[in-house]
Amino acid sequence: MLKRTRTLLGSLAVAAVMSLAPTAGGALADTYWQCVPFARLISGIQIFGDAYTWWQQALGKYDVGFQPKSGAVLCFKPTERMRLGHVAVVSQVLTDRIVQITHANWSPIEGSRGKVEKDVTLVDVSTQGDWSAVKVWYDPNRDLGGSTYATYGFIYQDAPARMMASSGISHAENTAIAMAQQAASQMAAAMRPGSGPLQMLSQAADSTDRIAALIAKAARGDGGNN
Repeated sequence: MLKRTRTLLGSLAVAAVMSLAPTAGGALADTYWQCVPFARLISGIQIFGDAYTWWQQALGKYDVGFQPKSGAVLCFKPTERMRLGHVAVVSQVLTDRIVQITHANWSPIEGSRGKVEKDVTLVDVSTQGDWSAVKVWYDPNRDLGGSTYATYGFIYQDAPARMMASSGISHAENTAIAMAQQAASQMAAAMRPGSGPLQMLSQAADSTDRIAALIAKAARGDGGNN
């Protein structure tokens, strides 16, 4: 029940974030996002820690595999320049070798990092067609980047997350988003004059992550440090 509740809240929160965020050239601006909290928020997959640890953590908790599905998280292996790895959420499967992804903190947008890129191209360049090697859209090039990245594979959403991430927004979701927008605006005005609702949602998401981690620890009966 706790997992379902956190998945639902995360999906509603990201719907509010995506509806509030300005869009320009496929990139969402106005706040700084790391790839991990953004992927967790938009996918509903509740894994914590550096991106490269997600694959091992997912084993036995989530279904994993080597073919893309909408809503799945692709887990990148670390490299010399990307030592913590990377995670990205599949937006749409286009062909057996091309998908669109939504992810954070990849391309510098207008000279700044920490931006969200929505529905950008990722191509499987592996010899076996198993998505173990990919090329990723790089905004400064307005094309795929020159580097090839090794991946562990895809972590698939559970049923509640899939339902919340399905295409189209129901009446209930529209209502929830409107409520989230109103609450975010009220928080911004009351707690931090001059701040926009998106910044407040980002701070709230960070707080929610910490609280959820503590709840999960308590549920396991683990009294030690993270």
